[in-house]
Amino acid sequence: MNQYIPSPTKWVAEQVELYESSGGTLGTTAGGLPVVIVTNQGYKTGAIRKTPLMRAIDGEKYILVASRGGAPRHPFWVYNLRTNPNVEIRDGVNVHKMRVREIPDSEERQRLWDIAVQAFPPYKDYQEKTKRLIPVFLAEMST
Repeated sequence: MNQYIPSPTKWVAEQVELYESSGGTLGTTAGGLPVVIVTNQGYKTGAIRKTPLMRAIDGEKYILVASRGGAPRHPFWVYNLRTNPNVEIRDGVNVHKMRVREIPDSEERQRLWDIAVQAFPPYKDYQEKTKRLIPVFLAEMST
């Protein structure tokens, strides 16, 4: 089993710790909106990484938006998912083993983007703030 390395960003590490130590009953929101914890494997270190992301769903699938608040660079977890698409998503008390795929700029991406913006309206501002196309991933149940 690979080692878990908490995020160097204090609030992220604290939210993950609260969320997981409570079994998914605490720390489940950010700004009053629901979040999920995405567990993935670091592409450089192989370590386990955990990231809270806004909860945006399409049926039984999760939409993962790599906004990083509209920063000029992608969050590190984008490279993790591109290298190893197997993730675990904790949504409250439920934990799902899933596989992600990056959605290219297409009608499908636009449909998923619209759902994500409805779930978390600041995504729209984040996209306007950056020159990069914010990556969108879709997490589906592993078979």
